Amino acid sequence: MFDIEYKGGNTVVITTKKVSLIADPKLSIVGLKDISIKDSVEVATEKRFATNGQDAKLSIEGPGEYGVADFDIKGIAAQRHLDAEGQPLASTIYRIEVGDVRIGLIGNIYEKLNETQLEELGIIDILIIPVGGNGYTLDATGAAHLVGKIDPKVVIPVHYADKALTYEVIQDSLGQFVTDLGAPVEAVAKYRVKSTATIPSALTIIELTRS
Repeated sequence: MFDIEYKGGNTVVITTKKVSLIADPKLSIVGLKDISIKDSVEVATEKRFATNGQDAKLSIEGPGEYGVADFDIKGIAAQRHLDAEGQPLASTIYRIEVGDVRIGLIGNIYEKLNETQLEELGIIDILIIPVGGNGYTLDATGAAHLVGKIDPKVVIPVHYADKALTYEVIQDSLGQFVTDLGAPVEAVAKYRVKSTATIPSALTIIELTRS
């Protein structure tokens, strides 16, 4: 069993009984306080989103395979949304396994993953994906296209318009992504997963309240 919470920007926290995994904890980029990574697993989709604290259980900032506490993690190199084709791959997408549940974690990437990247990502139950667009990250259309390619059961959108945050670029509202994807929405404070059996059988958007 684990919980997923949304903190703003690309930042999410996945918590099991043993440990927390914190994705992109450097919230100061969007005007909030950085998330403490003490005794947690820090995962950064780009190096600039890591806090580089010395008290994390493990800090992951790139491709590779990692096993720590309740998590099996695979990092896969990807092209950033802002980079041209042929530039070094500066972003990392992650496959995170917690028990029998498979989570895909997407950062600010170009919308077209190749077949090798999709194969490495594999079957995904829950996909965490930015949707705010405007030249900085995936927009609603690009995110919806990628959801179709990955084919998860649950989508958790992140990095969209929020008056409390100071994004580098104005972000579109969550509503645009909901319209483009055309899936039902369940709004919750945190998403609790007991097993794959508790995950919806049909595509569902989980809208997490920023905590």
